[in-house]
Amino acid sequence: MLYAVAIFAPLFGSAVAGLFGKAIGDRAAQAVTITCMVLASICGVSAFIQLVYQGAPTGVLPIATWVQAGPFHATWALRYDALSAVMVAMVTTVATLIHIYSIGYMAHDENHTIWRFFSYLSLFSFAMLMLVSADNLLQLFFGWEGVGLASYLLIGYWYYRPSAGAAAMKAFIVNRIGDLGFALGIALVFLQFGSIEFGTVFGAVQAHMDATYHVLGHTWRAYEVIGILLFIGAMGKSAQIGLHVWLPDAMEGPTPVSALIHAATMVTAGVFLMARFSPVLDYAPGALGFVTFIGATTALFAATVGCAQNDIKRVIAYSTCSQLGYMFVAAGVGAYQASIFHLLTHAFFKALLFLTAGSVIHAMSDEQDMRRMGGLWRMIPFTYAMMWVGNLALGGVFPFAGYFSKDAILEAAWAAHTAIGQYGFWCTLVAAFLTAFYSWRLLIMTFHGAPRADRQVMAHVHESPKVMLGPLLLLAIGATFAGMVFRNQLIGADWQAFWGNSIRIAADNHVLRDMESLPLWVSLSPSVFGLLGIGTAYLFYMVSPGIPGRLAAMFPAAYRFLLNKWYFDELYDLAVVRPYRALARLLWQVGDVTLIDGVPNGLAALTEEGAAGAVRLQTGSIAVYAFAMLIGLVLLVSIFLLFLR
Repeated sequence: MLYAVAIFAPLFGSAVAGLFGKAIGDRAAQAVTITCMVLASICGVSAFIQLVYQGAPTGVLPIATWVQAGPFHATWALRYDALSAVMVAMVTTVATLIHIYSIGYMAHDENHTIWRFFSYLSLFSFAMLMLVSADNLLQLFFGWEGVGLASYLLIGYWYYRPSAGAAAMKAFIVNRIGDLGFALGIALVFLQFGSIEFGTVFGAVQAHMDATYHVLGHTWRAYEVIGILLFIGAMGKSAQIGLHVWLPDAMEGPTPVSALIHAATMVTAGVFLMARFSPVLDYAPGALGFVTFIGATTALFAATVGCAQNDIKRVIAYSTCSQLGYMFVAAGVGAYQASIFHLLTHAFFKALLFLTAGSVIHAMSDEQDMRRMGGLWRMIPFTYAMMWVGNLALGGVFPFAGYFSKDAILEAAWAAHTAIGQYGFWCTLVAAFLTAFYSWRLLIMTFHGAPRADRQVMAHVHESPKVMLGPLLLLAIGATFAGMVFRNQLIGADWQAFWGNSIRIAADNHVLRDMESLPLWVSLSPSVFGLLGIGTAYLFYMVSPGIPGRLAAMFPAAYRFLLNKWYFDELYDLAVVRPYRALARLLWQVGDVTLIDGVPNGLAALTEEGAAGAVRLQTGSIAVYAFAMLIGLVLLVSIFLLFLR
């Protein structure tokens, strides 16, 4: 019962605020949605404690029959196991804190529809909860599309801004590309197993080990095809390289939206999907190699781009993209438990970083460019301290949460003892250096040095209200202690007892075991590289702040390459957007205007001319009509006599 309340309470709050928000007002809508979220978080955490620490039985809570079409059937049911319980507890807790923070952040919203904003936030939370508690792929896909819809509504919340509308459309369209692969994966799962219910599919994994598909003229193992298609869906939702282009533009939405998307909901869906399908993926080494390659490449790519961005939210957005790459590296080498562990800790410190950035933006009269900040640490000291905590966790500094979870991923990549694992290790190790560098670059540019904003802006700098600072403090506690509290249960000696059957791996998967016997330098290297990144940022932006400018002048092409995000947007514009627009214009001008509209319009014009001529024959004179009849009669008789001869 607690579990069901945790999942459906946000839906109730969203419905009340969305349907009756105008009538009850903003304050009442906020009260309803936040009350429902607090109730959901209490129930979600309680259900997690009961399952993991009090030995409550796992199972499936059926709600209703959803689809029944011949051999295809799908029930509406809630899956209650360790993986779902962890995700439900995390989503409800972080989403509740973001709801509370939004009271202060949206207090002066120029849109004047705060009830709608809170309704969307709760809808977003419900969709993610439905995704992580699904007992079959169709229900999971419902939640998957639900978070896509909610992200579209929230990114474009300020719909009167052209940039917000374009960003919302971009997120929606790019995710549809990935979702096509996911939908095909669901179809192949049903064709292979005759069901999309997780219990049935995972119970029959051994029976279909040798199954194959014939695709693109080649024969492939079924599990490899399924794994790659499902991962294509994950690439879209979790913003991996190639389908990542929507994520930075999503910063057009209010900052609480950015925190919810990046920390607790949408982008974590792909990582969850990989962990949920671990019983199948563990027998698809080719698909896992692809996952590792994309994840490692994304981690490195996004970290390089983050070093050159100047918008405070975009730096953190690329950080999310990079950290998701870490999670996929862990899943790709078979350490699904480590990927979920980092997902859990990342939720706390990334929500903290985004909301801290929101506090800075709030203090700076909506300024987001770090080049127009500086000198803030004495003026907003609490926000400054919270940014320190978030950065220490993100940088993997002991004893903060990221130290335990991010280091575990690098150790898992090395412990895989594969070539692709080595690629993942070195990419993420370099990314660890860059992560620490851009994190402290952000900290120093924002809070230190001489103020670079206008005097009028600096005169109004103030600390955020308590309703915004309270959630920051609670998230900081999670960012500090979540790693050390959950490490042993999630990836340590107790991991099998903790996860049960929610994450199942092949008998020859010994990555977690081999992580305990690594060379010392492997274990120390993430911390060493992180500290080097912090030191480099301190040198560049505190000791000798002229160095970055000189480097940009010395290597202008490299600087522009990073500043323009590897030119992915420009490449897609050249290869996809412009040809598509040209084709659309051709079909419009030739196909629509000339053919579809032109032909009937031309025929209508001919008919119009003929009708006009016929009208001129109608004079209204009886004598003319009688004469015409006489002429016709003469012609008729003449023809008749001619043919009788």
